[in-house]
Amino acid sequence: YKRQLPKMEKREMKVLPEEKIRPYLMEADKRGLLAPFYLELTTGLRRGELLALLWTDLDVENRTISITKQVTHTKGELVVSQPKTHNSIRVLPVSQQAVELLVEEHKKHPGNPYMFPSPKTGGMFDPDSFRHTHEKILKTIGAEHIRFHDLRHTCASLLLANGISMKQIQIWLGHSTFSTTADIY
Repeated sequence: YKRQLPKMEKREMKVLPEEKIRPYLMEADKRGLLAPFYLELTTGLRRGELLALLWTDLDVENRTISITKQVTHTKGELVVSQPKTHNSIRVLPVSQQAVELLVEEHKKHPGNPYMFPSPKTGGMFDPDSFRHTHEKILKTIGAEHIRFHDLRHTCASLLLANGISMKQIQIWLGHSTFSTTADIY
């Protein structure tokens, strides 16, 4: 008797269409959230990684960002933990434009340790609340619904289109194996 493992249902990968990227970012800007959404589209971080960023994770001089933790919503509480896998701990290059946006963002709340504090509490931004904002932006700009996680795919497909190798994308996204990256893209 051989037990059949359930087939992994392959979710159809969706991306934010290129013509919707600018309207998406403009709408994020109207909500005072251009910096986190711009950083998401240019780095492809997991939502929990993005929202756990502290100012100390940004190296302005070398234009890099250190990914060392993630935040999740567990039993009604925000819990900060190690990233998903060992490979998820990484240092990513960020564009000069992203650095400038982040520095501007910091000026709005210079005493706050969080890179993107919650507009409501000033504490860590709740991942669910952040996802709802993403959904509202899509609705406002008339884009087809995509998961927040699909912004990660959007980033990866933009990297691929710009000639970045699959191996580099694996490291960039913090996938533990090359096959994970290759299966998705």
